[in-house]
Amino acid sequence: MIWIIEDIKDALAQLKRWQTWLAIGLIVLFAWLAFLVGSHALKTDSVLLFIRHSASTCREMTNGVIIFLFCGMIFFLFLALLTLGELQRYVQFKQRRAYHQARQTLFWGIAWGVTAISIAIAALIFFNTYCR
Repeated sequence: MIWIIEDIKDALAQLKRWQTWLAIGLIVLFAWLAFLVGSHALKTDSVLLFIRHSASTCREMTNGVIIFLFCGMIFFLFLALLTLGELQRYVQFKQRRAYHQARQTLFWGIAWGVTAISIAIAALIFFNTYCR
């Protein structure tokens, strides 16, 4: 029973580290962007439009556009996970004092994160221009 208390103390100690809050912030940011894109995507759903649950008027999408958006969101998910993995590698390299590898990991983590955010923003811009 003591191990449960020790695990809780370790979890609370992790909340005092800035790396934990950065990871939580990235997860919240990616989840918020995914929610926004998903809510805009549901406005274009033909079934919701047919049963009048969606009040927006959007042009009908072709198969190419739907496939492009679907693949874009898959890449967004992969890049978001890759960004979190690079953050974890960065923290590990900093702890081992491997500064060259940490700098490379930080560069790639920022690049993947910016690319993921760019994909989500591009999808939001697309939906805003596609729907009235």
